[in-house]
Amino acid sequence: MIGVHTPELDDERDLQKLTEALRRLDVRYPVATDNDYALWRAYGNRYWPALYLVDKRGRIRTTHIGELHQGTPEWTDLLAKIEALRREPG
Repeated sequence: MIGVHTPELDDERDLQKLTEALRRLDVRYPVATDNDYALWRAYGNRYWPALYLVDKRGRIRTTHIGELHQGTPEWTDLLAKIEALRREPG
């Protein structure tokens, strides 16, 4: 799993603030910064937040637009999709 942080506001471009937030939130996976919106444009993204599940071959398999909250049906569905992708052959 890899996260991508694309800043919505100017102060969100500060790498130190991002690093502190990731520690505070106990994010344990790598997070790339996309300050120039290169990935944002490559995915044709228009939303904050947006989640893209990409398979081992680089294909987008599902997209979720909007916030997710632990314990909701949408959260449970996303976790099931992640596990299914992890089990697919490489």
